[in-house]
Amino acid sequence: MTDTSKSDKSNPDQSKSDKFKPGDVVQWHSAQEQTKGVVKQKLTEPTEIKDHHVAAAPSNPEYLVVSDKTGQEAAHKPESLESME
Repeated sequence: MTDTSKSDKSNPDQSKSDKFKPGDVVQWHSAQEQTKGVVKQKLTEPTEIKDHHVAAAPSNPEYLVVSDKTGQEAAHKPESLESME
């Protein structure tokens, strides 16, 4: 018999890092207000977005999101995003 409840607790970051998928509608807090957008992709390696270094890694993923308001792309940590679906 397998205890499936242990699998969720053994790696708490697993659910956090796989929380969103491309196309998901999310919101986050920006400097001025709550912002809404769409997840474009999960980032799992270092990258540059508009001269900003994103230190993403498999153990520290970030999500590339596109703002509905401005159309701009930005990387956000999973804990800063909230699902709108």
